Amino acid sequence: MIWGMKKFKFSLAYQILVGLALGVIVGAIFYGNPAVGTYLQPVGDIFIRLIKMIVVPIVISTLILGVAGTGDMKKLGKLGGKTILYFEIVTTIAIIVGLLAANIMKPGVGVDMSKLAKGDIQKYVDTTSEATSHSFAETFVNIVPKNIIESLANGEMLAIIFFAVMFGLGIAAIGEKGKPVLAFFQGTADAMFWVTNQVMKFAPFGVFALIGVTVSKFGVESLIPLGKLVICVYGTMLLFVFAILGGIAKLCGTSIFHLIKILKDEIILAYSTASSETVLPKVMEKMEKYGCPKDVVSFVVPTGYSFNLDGSTLYQALAAIFIAQMYGIDLSITQQISLMLVLMVTSKGIAGVPGVSFVVLLATLGTVGIPLEGLAFIAGIDRILDMARTVVNVLGNSLAAIVMSKWEGRFDSKKGKQYITSLQKAA
Repeated sequence: MIWGMKKFKFSLAYQILVGLALGVIVGAIFYGNPAVGTYLQPVGDIFIRLIKMIVVPIVISTLILGVAGTGDMKKLGKLGGKTILYFEIVTTIAIIVGLLAANIMKPGVGVDMSKLAKGDIQKYVDTTSEATSHSFAETFVNIVPKNIIESLANGEMLAIIFFAVMFGLGIAAIGEKGKPVLAFFQGTADAMFWVTNQVMKFAPFGVFALIGVTVSKFGVESLIPLGKLVICVYGTMLLFVFAILGGIAKLCGTSIFHLIKILKDEIILAYSTASSETVLPKVMEKMEKYGCPKDVVSFVVPTGYSFNLDGSTLYQALAAIFIAQMYGIDLSITQQISLMLVLMVTSKGIAGVPGVSFVVLLATLGTVGIPLEGLAFIAGIDRILDMARTVVNVLGNSLAAIVMSKWEGRFDSKKGKQYITSLQKAA
């Protein structure tokens, strides 16, 4: 201690922020230089691959442990039903907020399309035709894996969750014989959380590389013509976090500010990488430390990655109206309700595919007569918008774990208070 001041701690959050700032600077200096992508892209790709490597083992081991600990099919069925109901209500509110914001702020009115650069959306078109070739019913059929090894290899989260739940129930049913299997998964979970902590040390370098490549490709000037859309998206996301998620947090006896404080490292990382997958292991670990039971966390958080993308659904509604306004198309209340209903289905039906927000929009716009080509105009800045919606997705799923724990009457408030106190002391 010097002059009674606290010694400055260069935490992971600060390291990621430095990586973010340096990435922006390097990308801006070398704007348009392909060498940036050549040298930095592999660093970013390695970081994303490291995260993808640990997600499936963590989800499957913690979920099996949680379910085996509960061992009650009826209890799990009730939790599943409540979780899906909650997800549907919150994502519907997110769609309504997005539609209202676009109608009030009118970000697409007055945009000069001749000054906009068109991005390449062909990869999303290909994914859409593949994703929408399945009916909504088929999506639910695909939750049941025909080959669990194939599902694990493809990272099919809903199929993995289904298998883990059934396997966990099986271990609970066989009693003493299942204890060695349970010990194996406990060891796997502990080892994988250790690996997560090592991988996170690489996060600042991954963030630096990913941001550097993005800025060098698109530059800062690509934001100017679509500045109103960026401000509208970010403003609406902030409103949703503090008004809607904040209100839900208050109703269940917690605070959105507590949640942000707990997840500050994860929020910065999710924002920088525009990937909610990068923070899944740490979010699960922290929600458990905050007082949520293991089985609730290990079921609610991974399921939310497919069914509870609050930021993505809000953005999809807002972007659809923005494109309509850009083309001078005035959508009636009936058309907007129709758009909302279609979004409610498509955002669940093809969850988990790459570039999910673009894919959902491509699958939705045509149903209300909005030109699909409009998406090409916002493709260039999609990364900037994706960063904001990723943070909202992460906060929404973390809050869902707390809501479900409270709804089940199993939230450990004492543990939660102790965790908040320990964070305050460490700050």
